[in-house]
Amino acid sequence: MRTGYLRRIAGVAALVLLVCNARGAALAAGPRDVEALIGAMLGPTPVITDARTLTDGIGGRPVGSAANRAAVAWAERTLQAAGVTVRRERFEVPDPWLPGAVEVRLSGDLAFAPHAVAKPFSVAVDDRAAPVVDGGFGTQEDFARLGAAAGGAWVLVETPVLDDAVGLAGLFREYDEAPGIESRGAAAGVAGMIFMSSRPRNLLFRHNASMGAKNRLPLIVMEREPAQRILRTLRAGGRVTAAVTIRTRTGGAVAAENVVAEIPGILEPDEVVLVGAHLDSHDLGTGALDNGANVAMLIDMLRQIHRLGLRPRRTIRIALFNAEEAGLYGSWGYVRRHAAELDRHRLAASIDIGTGAITGFYTGGRPALAATVDRLLEPVAGLGPFTQIDAPLVGTDNFDFMMEGVPNLVANQADANYASNYHAESDTFDKIDQKQLKLNGAIVAALVWGFANADLDLERQSRAEIEALIAATDLAQQMRAFNVWDDWAAGRRGRRP
Repeated sequence: MRTGYLRRIAGVAALVLLVCNARGAALAAGPRDVEALIGAMLGPTPVITDARTLTDGIGGRPVGSAANRAAVAWAERTLQAAGVTVRRERFEVPDPWLPGAVEVRLSGDLAFAPHAVAKPFSVAVDDRAAPVVDGGFGTQEDFARLGAAAGGAWVLVETPVLDDAVGLAGLFREYDEAPGIESRGAAAGVAGMIFMSSRPRNLLFRHNASMGAKNRLPLIVMEREPAQRILRTLRAGGRVTAAVTIRTRTGGAVAAENVVAEIPGILEPDEVVLVGAHLDSHDLGTGALDNGANVAMLIDMLRQIHRLGLRPRRTIRIALFNAEEAGLYGSWGYVRRHAAELDRHRLAASIDIGTGAITGFYTGGRPALAATVDRLLEPVAGLGPFTQIDAPLVGTDNFDFMMEGVPNLVANQADANYASNYHAESDTFDKIDQKQLKLNGAIVAALVWGFANADLDLERQSRAEIEALIAATDLAQQMRAFNVWDDWAAGRRGRRP
């Protein structure tokens, strides 16, 4: 880290501490403790070096890969070097999927080989040749227009562009629309589906097949500009055939590991304040925004608490979850392993939207939790303003805690450059906003320290309360979009009655 950069961060730290002294609220452990922790997070620390080591040094980390195992070992070593208690917790991923090569050869009125990648959980095919047809945006009307022509064809689906101007709204739209598009393709008996990349300038990315391991279709994402060329040809009356080969590595269940570390509480050590980020990533890019930067930030938080000799009332625990991208298996594995302790988990938070500024937290449809977050963010009010969104959110490692009734948070962050690089080749270390990562670390540390020391009146919800939350919100729709509804409905996931 450059010396000039450290001096600028130190200046920011001094300014923020002045604001904190003026506006901070006293917590159970005393305001000086939280002020010391905020100052430490804003000062010179190894957080940027850690983020670079994880992303540049190890790279993309899909579960089941050698890089994923190297990341687990690195996280354990780094936490040990920080002086905190750390352990690995093993769980099973029942349906791992690793990518292989994808080849596309076009013939007819176009003859070239566009670049493409498979969607995770795509099935493999060997030189499957079929006509390409114009699937529009994959709507019901588009498939009705195609009629029988979709059967046995490669259906090319157009996508709106997703760049920094569109941001998270465009990303959420992609997730919302994908299940319907893929199900319509399956019903039409397509040979496979080609999704135009929503990212411009030939940038490729991966999103999971919406049915996960239950998917039975070949699904690929093609570079945007070649896909547009194909559509222009088809719409001008031309004919195009695609021969597609998709290689994948699948097989039986594999073992994966979460990395769990903690600072024990001194008064109520059995009560746990948990905050997590996911250690795995897709293989495209190096998983910097999603989610290596926040892994490094949580490691740094425990490092600074230990270095300062701070002793929380409750246990502060971080979980570097694995297999989040594969289906939230790491956090699901955690709640099953710790099922007997969940009544004593006072909070489970997830930080997973890159390095944009934290603007508040999703508080899961629990007004009392939103009010508590408002109060506990007062020591870092100068880094706000913060607005809590009291609604449930699916898509990251808070999910299984929410379905178990544990108070849960997800950091809401400014999009910055997150959505445009999400799951893409461009998600690399240079995209990390280093200054904002430090500021976000101070916000998270202050909030976690607050939960670990404040008087709390937050109980675990019952199954009936969770069901009421589903009925009153769009939670069921989100769960279906992320392919977790069936496990809940079948009683495999979530709190039992």
